[in-house]
Amino acid sequence: MTAAERALTVELCTDDTAFAALAEEWAGLHASCPSATPFQSHAWLHSWWLSYGTPDGLRLFLVRRGGELVGAAPLMRVGRALPRLVPIGGAISDFRDVLLAEGATEEGGRALADALARAARTALIDFRDVRPGSAVEQVYRHWRGPRCRLRDSTCLELPALPMADLVKRLPTARAQRIRNKVNRLGRLGVEWRVVGHDETESAVRRLIDLHRQQWEGKKVTPEHVRPQFVEHLVRSVVPMARSGQAAVTEFSFEGSVVAVDLHLMSGGLTGEYLYGFHPRLRDSKLDVATMLLRASSELATREQASAGAGAVTGAVTGAEGRVLSMLRGDEPYKYRWCPETVHNERFLMAGPLAVPLMTAAVCHSTARHTAKKVLRKDPATRQHG
Repeated sequence: MTAAERALTVELCTDDTAFAALAEEWAGLHASCPSATPFQSHAWLHSWWLSYGTPDGLRLFLVRRGGELVGAAPLMRVGRALPRLVPIGGAISDFRDVLLAEGATEEGGRALADALARAARTALIDFRDVRPGSAVEQVYRHWRGPRCRLRDSTCLELPALPMADLVKRLPTARAQRIRNKVNRLGRLGVEWRVVGHDETESAVRRLIDLHRQQWEGKKVTPEHVRPQFVEHLVRSVVPMARSGQAAVTEFSFEGSVVAVDLHLMSGGLTGEYLYGFHPRLRDSKLDVATMLLRASSELATREQASAGAGAVTGAVTGAEGRVLSMLRGDEPYKYRWCPETVHNERFLMAGPLAVPLMTAAVCHSTARHTAKKVLRKDPATRQHG
């Protein structure tokens, strides 16, 4: 390969049809990016764009070497008076990032930083929910203008271990309670299975229906009941299940499906994304959290075994260090499993005319985190808030 062929070029794609046509190339890049998560797969991002994209907002920065796609920054432009470049995927994506092929992280990061700097002279580049070790860190490192790195949302993670080994990590009394709950699931005949590819669509729709029933009369996440979210989930999960980046599990009890759980997978990560269960399980003395985690741990362990045997799905990552992620959120029920706390980060990079936008974003983030600390420390607020 000549020097010219080895040189990296960056092109800007703003066409929806061209984005769709990148599926095969994108899959190869995703598989070669060590830090890639399911939320950077083409199936997830393109489906999200079809449901939530805005006219003339698409900004895909594509890095090539001799025609081969070795990097991509899937962004969109939002705001007119206060313009920003933000990752495609929005708030329903737990992790956001760019993609850089394993052999192009250094120079690819520099090329993306230069291209983004040219494109964002008046805009703020704002990456929320970046997982530690992500590829965008290379872009941030090479950014020559104003920049800022902040703590963002909290994620809780467990090692990819069989259920029996996860229980061993717990305090003795709690471990025994969990064993009793697992044994009860067996005595009552609760069964679970990963649905086949041809069943994925119907299983996802059943999940959404059970999720609605589970939260009926309670405060549900509004987005989860909107038609565009359902369309996105079905459209993205079906191809992701086919490629091994998603698994939908159904739980049967007393002859009927009573719960459905969706996991998204890539490289060293198995993430529990969304589940739904029938409200009658609350009266059956079945511990739903234990039921779900038992299946999740078995699925993650199976993925780890596949990775160890060389059948890696998604990013090029070995079996060591695989995690079962409960994704964003530090809800109290998750802590019963003694997870590790991992903080996502927020990366802000400003063009010359966007420094005031970055300053405002930093102030807003600092105020928000300070308010959360106050709420956690104030007993009266916790009781009555």
